[in-house]
Amino acid sequence: MDDVYQFPPVVPRGPTFLKSARFIRNPIPVLDKHIRKYGPTYTFYMGGMRKSIVTADQDFIQHVLQKNHRAFEKSPLQTDTLSQYIGHGLLTSKSDFWLRQRRLIQPGFHKQRLQDLTKLMVDETSAYFDQLDERIENMGPEFNMHTEMNILAFRIIARTLFSTSMGEEKLKRLRWLIEHVQAFIIREVRQPFLHWWFDLSGKIRKHIRLAHETFDIIGEMVDMRQEAQETHSDLLDMLLSARYEDTGEGMERQQLIEEALILFTAGHETSANALSWAVYLLATHPDKLRKLLEEIDRVVGQKKIETADLPKLDYTRQVIEETMRLYPPAWVTDRISLEDDTFGSWHIPKGTLYILYLYGLHRSPAYWEDPDTFQPERFDANHRDTFPKLAYKPFGGGPRLCIGNHFAMMEMQVILAELFRRFTIELTEEPEMAPMITLRPRNGIQVKLQHRKG
Repeated sequence: MDDVYQFPPVVPRGPTFLKSARFIRNPIPVLDKHIRKYGPTYTFYMGGMRKSIVTADQDFIQHVLQKNHRAFEKSPLQTDTLSQYIGHGLLTSKSDFWLRQRRLIQPGFHKQRLQDLTKLMVDETSAYFDQLDERIENMGPEFNMHTEMNILAFRIIARTLFSTSMGEEKLKRLRWLIEHVQAFIIREVRQPFLHWWFDLSGKIRKHIRLAHETFDIIGEMVDMRQEAQETHSDLLDMLLSARYEDTGEGMERQQLIEEALILFTAGHETSANALSWAVYLLATHPDKLRKLLEEIDRVVGQKKIETADLPKLDYTRQVIEETMRLYPPAWVTDRISLEDDTFGSWHIPKGTLYILYLYGLHRSPAYWEDPDTFQPERFDANHRDTFPKLAYKPFGGGPRLCIGNHFAMMEMQVILAELFRRFTIELTEEPEMAPMITLRPRNGIQVKLQHRKG
C-alpha cells in the first residue's frame, strides 16, 4: 500500500527501536538529530512501531492545525488514553462533542471576564510568598523553584476555580493524584509495546482508580457549591452557569467534574513549567533581569499588583513569551488524518499519525535569528509585526488553541512580577530538560533565594 503514497524521508525502523530507551528518557535530542539529517519533516516509527510523520515546518503545521483542520483530529494517544484517566473534557474530547463544549465554555475565558480573577491570583501569590519569607528565615535559602511554582500554580487554579477553600490536605492529595497519574500516562504513550504488561500487571487499573479519586474530590466541591446555592466570581460559577445554546440546559454533574479536572490538570502544570524556565533564564541573563526589575519597580513598587498594572508590565510579558518560545510547555502535539492527505509532493494515507514538533519549530534557524538565544525583545512592539507568527505556537493553534491562554498569561505576569519584586535568585545547578506531557526541568530549578533589598 505504501507504494501508492509518497512519504517524507524515512528514519530507519531498526535503529529507532534499538534507541527507544533513549527516546523515552528525552525525545528532543533524537528528534533534533533527525531534523539535521532529514530536514524539518520526516517519517518516523513511533516507539519503533507506528509509522508517523514528524514535522517542525511552519507551513505543514499550519496545514494540519488551521488550513485543513477538519481533516484531522487528536490521536487516540491524546483522546482514548488520556480520557480513561481525566475524562472527556475539552482537552480529550473531539469532533462535534468537543465543538459543543468549546462553544459552551469559551465565553467564560474571555479576557475581560478573567480580569475579575486577578485579585484571587494576587492574594494567593502574596500569601504563598509570605510563607517563602518564613521558610528562608527558618530553613535556609535553598529551594527547588519548579516545586514551588507547581505548588503555587496549583493553589491558584484551585482558588480561581473554587474561591471557597478546598482544605489543605485535600489540596495536597489532589495534586499528588494528578502528578502520579500523569507520570504513568507518559509511560503508556511512549512505550505502546508494553501496553499488554501494564494491563496484565494491574498498573492500568491501579491508575484508573487513582484518577477516579480525583473525580470524587472535585465532585464533593461541585456538590457543596450547588447545595449552598451561593454565587462566586470564580471558574466553577462559570461552569455551573454555562448553558448550551440548543437546549438552554447546563452540563451534567459528571461533565462538570471532568471539565474542572481538565482545568486543574492542564491549568497549573503548563504555567508552572514556563515560570520555572523563566526563573532559570533570568538567573543566567543578568542584563535581562535588570530590565525586568526596572519595570517591576516602576509599575508595581511596594504595593500589591492590580489588574490595571498588567498591561504596563510589558517587558514581563516579553520575558514570558520568549521563555515559551525556548521552552514551550506544550512542546509537541499530534493529530491523526481522517482522510488521505496531500502536502507538497507528499501523498499520505488516512490514519497516519502526525507529530507536530513545536519545540523544533520554535528553535528553527529557518524562522528565528539566533534561535537558541534568550532575547525577550523579539516580542516588543517594534518587532511584533515582523517576527514569524506561524512559527510561534506556545498555546497550540487553530480552533483548538488553548482556551486558557489569557488566564495563563495573567497568572504568569502576576507570579513573575511578585517573585522578583520580593527576592533575588541565584542558580545553584544547571537544569536538564524532561519532556513529559509538558516540558519540565528534570531535577527542578535549584536556587538560593534571598530577600531583595531596596
